[in-house]
Amino acid sequence: MKSLIAAAFLSAAFAVPAFAQPPAGSMPLSEILANIEAEAGFGYFDEIDWDDDGYWEIEYYRADGAKVEIDIDPASGQARR
Repeated sequence: MKSLIAAAFLSAAFAVPAFAQPPAGSMPLSEILANIEAEAGFGYFDEIDWDDDGYWEIEYYRADGAKVEIDIDPASGQARR
């Protein structure tokens, strides 16, 4: 019985809320990343995360080693201000 309660608790603790994904009609992430990769001096992606507040958090490095952290609106594909 304790294992059932523990399993239920763990599954509830790790449940993903319905708003934890880009809304319908958003630009595909692959298109957003392709636009960033096409920028002059792009190096490589380090982290890409969906923020529950409704935007992509993207960290990447430029070819010169500079780290870039940007938040991208999923509908427009543009950096948030």
